[in-house]
Amino acid sequence: MNILHDLAATIETRKGAEPDSSWTAKLLAKGPEKCAEKFGEEAVEAIIEAVKGDKDKLTAEAADVLYHLLVMLAARDVALDDVLAELARRQGTSGIAEKASRPKT
Repeated sequence: MNILHDLAATIETRKGAEPDSSWTAKLLAKGPEKCAEKFGEEAVEAIIEAVKGDKDKLTAEAADVLYHLLVMLAARDVALDDVLAELARRQGTSGIAEKASRPKT
């Protein structure tokens, strides 16, 4: 998990940086909605590669998904550690039971 923490920390340092200084700064400067849109695009690309069955391309797309997820979280000030804490809270609970316990929307 160190690589994800390192990446999340790098993304945090890009907040407020000049948009011309990095892709991350440019994306964050466009706002949370654009960050979410880009995450969605990358997720679709990963799905396509999963369906095709190309492991190398899926691996590359999965890395893009993780990066863009962290950017999207940073755009909304959600810390990676908060997401990991939520996963830890759910650990050992059946997915079916956990989903049933969520408030209906």
